[in-house]
This record gives sequence, structure tokens and C-alpha cells, in this order.
Amino acid sequence: MGRRVHLSKSKLISGWQCPKRLWLEVNAPEEAHYAPESEVAFAVGHQVGEAAQSIFPEGILIEHDQELSEAIRETQAFLAKPGCLTLFEATCQAQGVLIRADILTRDKRGNNHLIEVKAATSVKDYYLLDCAIQLWVLEQAGLPLQKVELAHVNNQFVYPGNDDYRGLFNLVNVLDECRQMQGDVDVLVEDMREVLQGNEPRVAMGPHCTDPFDCPFNEYCAGPQPEMPVYWLPGGGTAANLLMAAGYFDIRDIPAGFLTNVLAERCRQVSVSGQYFLDPAAADELRALDWPRYYFDFETMAPAVPRFAGTRPYSAQAFQWSCHVEHADGRLEHLEFLADGKQAPMRPCAESLIDALGQEGPIFMYSSYERTVIRGFINMFPDLEEALQKIVDRLVDLHPITKKYYYHPDMHGSWSIKAVLPTVAPDLDYGELEIVSSGAMAEPAFLEMIDEDTEPARKTELREALLKYCELDTLAMVRLARFLEGRSECGQ
Repeated sequence: MGRRVHLSKSKLISGWQCPKRLWLEVNAPEEAHYAPESEVAFAVGHQVGEAAQSIFPEGILIEHDQELSEAIRETQAFLAKPGCLTLFEATCQAQGVLIRADILTRDKRGNNHLIEVKAATSVKDYYLLDCAIQLWVLEQAGLPLQKVELAHVNNQFVYPGNDDYRGLFNLVNVLDECRQMQGDVDVLVEDMREVLQGNEPRVAMGPHCTDPFDCPFNEYCAGPQPEMPVYWLPGGGTAANLLMAAGYFDIRDIPAGFLTNVLAERCRQVSVSGQYFLDPAAADELRALDWPRYYFDFETMAPAVPRFAGTRPYSAQAFQWSCHVEHADGRLEHLEFLADGKQAPMRPCAESLIDALGQEGPIFMYSSYERTVIRGFINMFPDLEEALQKIVDRLVDLHPITKKYYYHPDMHGSWSIKAVLPTVAPDLDYGELEIVSSGAMAEPAFLEMIDEDTEPARKTELREALLKYCELDTLAMVRLARFLEGRSECGQ
């Protein structure tokens, strides 16, 4: 017999997604590579959990995150006491499986109620397994449950302010479904014990590598890749799989005439030649535009837990913009706005935008998101509709222009501004930005900046980082437009 391996709910779900993932988490955690967005998702889950706890002011938090044996002991001590009880992070173990319950309550009649809190706005299938595992552990540990509920975010909730989050969650009773899954949990526990007692499983890569979660071991499982893999080509995973099935793994090995997609064929030609492609028609299209030219970008937040009264969960709320204004003589000026957090930022953001963007001249954006945000302003502030609609009418999306006319082998199949910029302006480097270097990092930075508990020096540091990041986004568009128009050389 092999050694008894202790499991947790999260490890069981990892193994359910892919047994190799579980094995690697336990035996080779150094091979994991987590995207920066995973930290953001963790922070969102923490915020949602705190909001759920605020609805139960009588609740008791079981801490000891690093001392789980003490957390188990403390949980048992509270459960042994009679009367009503609400525990956060109640920690239990049975049959070598450990769980920490988001909210565990007991009413005056002795009925036990489990609430699993999720940041999503609907019930996902794998949430049921999450709850079923907790039911299995708690009842194996001698704590029968009379109700199991999933609490997911209600995106129709309008925050009234004053930390009142009653109504933020929709509760769905899933006890019957979880009971029906108890046999499945039995099998899962035994299967995952066997996985951990054996050698690394052989599992081919497939849809399970990204569903329901992006696996942090994808790079490890993929192994050495061709210098220019076919998945860089437009067309997505399906097209790449067809090419690999035909025996083509490197873009440069694909014969001329094999690809029918015009954009993919262009990428193939550039990859083979090593020389970038720039259609002179790009210059013609841009030269037809008037002056002055505005290069504009928003930073927005969409918090799961609303911060400002009158807002809904996950509603886009612009808190910052940057704008470079380019004149016909080449003169460049920079305008910017960053909310202070003392009030909801959307109205000041919209009003300052109207003042900054003048009455004429194209307004460049990169992707259609800026248009979406401004239309959101129109819905929020009907009295500003006329001025905002004039701005919408002047918007020019630089992304499709770039994709239509330009490709460089170092873009690796992506036309994101961060992929394009190093090929036209390598002196502008997002990698040099330490605190905020991506849009995903802007929201948590802003929320930390406006938090009353944040130290003044840290607030200043975050403010400067946000301004620097957003300014780089719009300066990047200036340099790209100049290159497409033939006013600078590639890499200059």
C-alpha cells in the first residue's frame, strides 16, 4: 500500500479537470506558470467573499490559514457549543479530504446550512461538484446538512451605499443535486488518491487544458515548441489543429497556396521571408484624415462588489483617460484625467472628456472599447448625449487598420497594441512599468489608491503608475499611426 495522501477540495477539482494537473501541483509545483490575471481573479473572489460575510454580522471567522490543524480544532470547538452559529471558513476534514466552507450556519432548531459563495453571475456546472465535495466531507465528519446553497452575484443589484450589500447575491438551493453526486465524489476521491500514489499520468493536451480553468501547467505539457508555431496564425485553435493533423507544426513549413485565408497567408509569407509587410494603402487612408488628431484611451473598472452608490456589479466604470493631441506641424501635447475616488468617477470622467476632445478632428482608439464606454456614458447621463454623440461620430479605430495593412514576424500572430508596439517603437516598453503594466492591473491599482486605509506615499506611487501606464497607451498609438502613414521607419 502507498502512503495516505491528503487531499483538499481545490486539489480534487484540479484532478477532476485533469489528473495530470493534480499530480503536477503536488509533485512539481515549480513547473506552474500563472498569468497576472489569475491574481486579479483571486482578489475579486476575496472581495466577493468579504461582501458575503458582511451580510452576516454575527459571523465568526476561522483564521489559521497556515495552521489548518488549528483551524480544524477551532471549528470543532465552535460546533460543539449549542445554539445558533455562523462560521466563515469553517474547516473540516474527513477521510483525508479537507475543506474550508465559505459560510456555515446553524439555526435555533439545529439545522445546518452551507453557503458556497461565487463571484460569477450564474451557476456553473462545476460549482455543483464544489458543493458536493463539501457536503461529502461535512457529513462524513458527522455534520448533516439540511440545506446547501450557491450564492452567486446578482448583476441586477443596485448598490445603495453605506456598505449595504443585502441583495448582492442570488441564492440557489443545490442540496438535491449534491446528494445525487455523492457516489461521484466517492469515486473521485479514490481515483485521485491513486493518481498521487503513482507516476506522472500521461494525458494528451485538449479542451480540458482551458476548461473550466486555464491550467498553469500548459507550457510544461506542451513541451518544446517550433520557433513559429502554427497556432500563431489567424483562425484559432481549430485551424491550428487541422494544420498539425496535416503534419505542419511550424508556419514556415506550410507550402505556398495551402492556406486559403488571406490574412493567414500573409502571416505565412512574412514568417518565411522574415520581412515585415506594410501596405501603402494604410498611408492613403490615414492621410485623408483631418487635423488635429486625438489619440485616446480609457481605463475602466468593473468590480464584482460595487463601490459607488447607484452602480451594479461588473458594470463598466471609467475612472481615467489619456489623450495625446497631434497637430499638423507635428507638435504633440498630452491631456489626462484620473479620478480621486471621492465620488463615482463616471460623470467627472465624461465631462472632462468633452472639454478635452474639442469639436473637430479624428479621435483614434485601439479596438472598439472606447466607443462602448462613451455610449455607456450616454445611457447614464442623457443631458450629455449631444456632446458625447459628436465624440462617437469622430472615433477612428486604429486596430482594424493595423490588422488590414501591417504584419511583422515578431508580432507572433497578435495585433494587440502590446504586440505591435515593439515592432514600430521599441523604445516604448511596457516591460519597464513595474506597478501597472497592463489593463488588468489598472483596476486593482485604482481601488487600492482610493482606499482610505492606503498610506499617502502608496497612494502617490499608485497614481503616478496609473498615469504613466495610460499615457503610454496613447503615445503608442501616435507612434503606430505615424509609422503606418510613412512618417517613421519600422523600429524607429
